[in-house]
Amino acid sequence: MGTPKIITLQEATSMIKDGDCLAFSGFTIWRRPVAMCYEILRQGKKNLHLFEVQGGFHSEVLVGGGAVKLWEGSWMGQEILGKTGVNLSRKQANGEVIVDDLSHGHAVGRLSAGAIGLPFFPTALAMGTDILNPAYDGIANAGLRDGSNPKIPKEKYTTVKDPFYDMGELLLMPAINPNWGLVYAPMVGTEGTVRILAQCYNDQDVIKACDKVIVICEEIVPDEYLRREPTQNLANGYEIDYIVVCPWAAHPTGSQFYYDTDADFLLSFNKSTKTQDGFDKFAEEYIYGVKDHDEYLEKLGVRRLEKLRASQATGYSSRVKRGTR
Repeated sequence: MGTPKIITLQEATSMIKDGDCLAFSGFTIWRRPVAMCYEILRQGKKNLHLFEVQGGFHSEVLVGGGAVKLWEGSWMGQEILGKTGVNLSRKQANGEVIVDDLSHGHAVGRLSAGAIGLPFFPTALAMGTDILNPAYDGIANAGLRDGSNPKIPKEKYTTVKDPFYDMGELLLMPAINPNWGLVYAPMVGTEGTVRILAQCYNDQDVIKACDKVIVICEEIVPDEYLRREPTQNLANGYEIDYIVVCPWAAHPTGSQFYYDTDADFLLSFNKSTKTQDGFDKFAEEYIYGVKDHDEYLEKLGVRRLEKLRASQATGYSSRVKRGTR
C-alpha cells in the first residue's frame, strides 16, 4: 500500500463494524486513542471484541458504554491511579461481558505471533496456573470456540512436547490478528512514518498484527524531518492504512512531550463510575453531551489543557502537582 489516507475521526470510526476485534496502542495511562473510543460510542458500535496486553481508561469507556461483548487481556488498570477496571468488573459479574484472562506474557506472545505471521507462539509462561484452567476459559464457556469467528481460536492453547532439546512440555498460544489497530502517535510524517517520543510498548506488534491500522495523531510533519533519525521511528507508511489528525486525542491519558496525563480527570472517573448510573452520567456529560472532539476540548477548557501541556525540554508539564516522598 502507498501513502495512508488522511480522513476525519468520524470517517475512521464509521469503518469499524459491529463485532470487530480491536487492539490499541499505549500503556495504562499513556497514549491511548481515547477520542476514537468516545466516537465509537457516539456512533453506537456494538459487540466489539477487545484484545489487550493491558486495558485502561479507553477500554473502560467502551465497556461501560455497552460497546463490548468480549474482552481478552492480562489486566485492566491505570497504574497508581487505580488498578481495578471497575466497569469491566461490574459487566463481567453481571454476565454482560465475556472475559478471558491471559498472562501478560501470553498476550504479548499472541500479538508477536500475529505480527510475524506465525499461527502460534511457543512458551512455558504461566504453566501450572489457573489462567490455563479450562474451567475459567470464558470464551469456551460461552460456546464461542466453535470456529465460526476467524478472530477466535478453536482452543485457548494446546501443549506439545519439545522435539528438539527435550525441554519438556510447552504451550502453543494461538496468534491474534485483530481487525483494527487503533494507534495514537504524537507525530506522523506526510508519507505515513510514525514516531513515538517515549517508550513504544507493544505498539509495533499491534501495527504489524492487525488487518487494518488507524493512526490518530497530534500533527503531521514532513517525512523528510522524520527520516533524519530513522531509528526513532516506529513504523513506515506502508504499514498504516489511515491517519486522523486530532490534537489532544489521548486525553485524559498523556502523550509524552505533548501533554501530561490528566490524573484528576481519571481519579474522578474511577470514583464516579463504580455503578452503571455513575458511568451513564459521565458519558452524558463528556461523550454524548458534546457533538464531537472539538466540543469535548471546549468543555475541558483552555486553562485545564494548558496546565497539562508539556515542556519541550523535559517532556512533562511543570504545572501539574505531583506526589512527594
